[in-house]
Amino acid sequence: MSQPITKQSLAEWGSAGLVLLSGATAGHFAALGMSPSQWLGAAAAVFGSVGVAVAVRTWPSPQKAEAKAKARD
Repeated sequence: MSQPITKQSLAEWGSAGLVLLSGATAGHFAALGMSPSQWLGAAAAVFGSVGVAVAVRTWPSPQKAEAKAKARD
């Protein structure tokens, strides 16, 4: 069955699209030729988008974070 669209699924798909877009753009311009500073910027963009994708998938939901905070008290 189909699942309803949630904010979490939109964030996951959006971050995956960001990784794909930044990687494809960096690859395209790398094929055309880039200077070392452009390579550094492209690498930062790709690593940044991967970081966003990892954070979206591993960041605890508000309910889990509240439950863990209450368990510590």
